[in-house]
Amino acid sequence: MTEMPRNREIRRAARYALKGNWTQAVLVTLVFTLISAAAGSIPLAGLLIVCPLEFGFMLCFLRLVRGEDSSEMVGDQFNVFSKYGRYLGGSLLVTLYVILWTLLLVIPGIVKSYAYAMTPYVMNDHPELDIDDCIHESRMMMHGYKWKLFCMDLSFIGWAILCIFTLGIGLLWLQPYIEASHAKFYEELKARRS
Repeated sequence: MTEMPRNREIRRAARYALKGNWTQAVLVTLVFTLISAAAGSIPLAGLLIVCPLEFGFMLCFLRLVRGEDSSEMVGDQFNVFSKYGRYLGGSLLVTLYVILWTLLLVIPGIVKSYAYAMTPYVMNDHPELDIDDCIHESRMMMHGYKWKLFCMDLSFIGWAILCIFTLGIGLLWLQPYIEASHAKFYEELKARRS
């Protein structure tokens, strides 16, 4: 088994996937952000719409990293609504587990959020698995790699701070970079599980 690439190599691969696709990536981020902000102001709507839509948003970047057609990214994020119950259930169950671990202590909650981070991708790639099995598979994939993903997320902090000076507009470019990096991270983990 080959060694997992360094985080900077994963980020470089994410930037390469985004090359020539930035317009679609920024548009899908803008649409997701606007819907999240609007629905988030109504608690139940936020739960019922934003939770599964977040999974759809993440899966857009998985397709992008895989080199699939990205010309319809804005519309593609809504594909999760064709399997609404599955993605809503997955999102709610992951959220519930993280909340329960966080009630125990904050650190275990953070650790578990990283353990469950690959769940949307697993749900996409394994429609035959039930939600709990997808969460379990994410936990198995992330065994030994939670710290690595955490460090990769920390590496974006400088960019996030710079986005403050753009009144948040820079996040429309930063968020696709982060999502593409997470999707590439998943692809690398998946290659190691095969």
